[in-house]
Amino acid sequence: MDYKPPFTITNEIITYVSSISEKIGRITANSSLETKPYLRKDNRIQSIHSSLKIEANSLSLGQVRDVINGKAVLGEQREIQEVKNAYAAYDRLSEINPYSIKDLKRFHGIMTKYLVEESGSFRQGEEGVFNGDQCIFMAPPAQLVPKLMNDLFLWMKSARNRIHPLILGSVFHYEFVFIHPFTDGNGRMARLWHTAILSKWKPVFEYIPIESQIEKLQDEYYSTIARCHMDGESTVFIEFMLSQIDRILDDISAQFREDIGEAVTGQDTGQVADQVVGQVTLRELLDYCKLPRTRSELQDYCGLSGRSNFRENHLKPLLKSGLLKMTIPDKPNSKNQKYYSE
Repeated sequence: MDYKPPFTITNEIITYVSSISEKIGRITANSSLETKPYLRKDNRIQSIHSSLKIEANSLSLGQVRDVINGKAVLGEQREIQEVKNAYAAYDRLSEINPYSIKDLKRFHGIMTKYLVEESGSFRQGEEGVFNGDQCIFMAPPAQLVPKLMNDLFLWMKSARNRIHPLILGSVFHYEFVFIHPFTDGNGRMARLWHTAILSKWKPVFEYIPIESQIEKLQDEYYSTIARCHMDGESTVFIEFMLSQIDRILDDISAQFREDIGEAVTGQDTGQVADQVVGQVTLRELLDYCKLPRTRSELQDYCGLSGRSNFRENHLKPLLKSGLLKMTIPDKPNSKNQKYYSE
């Protein structure tokens, strides 16, 4: 008998599939996320930061952004390498055939380069799934992994024209985590592959940071996995994942309603977000200013020379619009003056 992962399609699942499909349709028709370079990059950085944070990587969002932008970062070399590897994998996401075990191993090799001895190969030893120090469950024996993975991929290939990609991706995500085929990097690969499955359905998913929503509810994510293990089927995990995808799409829609930069130029939000200030975008500059910065720090960050030119053409307009504020507003020329964004 052909292998079939156990799950039930509930009314809740059907409702979420309908809601997500409708929201994706609106985003695709009205927002053109694929054409907005800054939002694509920003969302991808969020995906990488959140997926690694779930696995206990301690680098901040700003540090992850700096690593990806090629800047020096003080941190553990392993964690920095994890960021570089994840970015290399996500940057080639469109190349993935999500129904190919060969591709799965190849991208595991990218995701774990320099970090894991068995990089790109199924594990030879026994492993468990952990949330911090808590063992959620022990994975199947290593000798069963090749057959279990082969069965899973054969089922996906046969089911992709019968089962909605939203359901298929969630089933794969749980089954992959349960099998735990690699020594390390299983969570990262499960989330990457889930995104790959969805992006083959709707390309816009390549730039939707589902991982950031999971990271917000990390304990629930792991407890849902544990419950599925006890139930012997993945229904509640499918419902959980679809609910989080549905929520993150609301956040994506809100990105296009933001009026950031309109006070500066009166242009469309996406256009302004993509505007370049020296070597960075406006949004990157404002993110950098979440911590108060001096004028020279801002100028260096933007890679601009000419103090007077920077002040007149960039700093003053941002202050006038309210996008940047002064730490000492009653003494605008103070030598201790710094600038921040809210």
